Amino acid sequence: MDAPLPSFDEFAQARRAQGFDEVAERHWPPEAVVPTHAHPFAVEALMVAGEMWLGTGDGVPRHLRPGDRFTLAVGQPHDERYGPDGATYWAARRHA
Repeated sequence: MDAPLPSFDEFAQARRAQGFDEVAERHWPPEAVVPTHAHPFAVEALMVAGEMWLGTGDGVPRHLRPGDRFTLAVGQPHDERYGPDGATYWAARRHA
């Protein structure tokens, strides 16, 4: 059996203890597409609803569902595509 998801507060507290300075809940609408871009911060995220495909330039987008985690380094180019029900994930950011 899969482990239950932590609460948002548990996720945020654990990420802040690891040095992340911002934690937010991100909601994406159905079928949204975000072209390749990069951020001036590192990201650690936990999918909590819906699904997304995350491309990081290796030619094989990663299919993410609730319970899956993903990380992005500062400045890492990536693109995003969201499923028919949209998606929600919790994102911790570590600014340089």
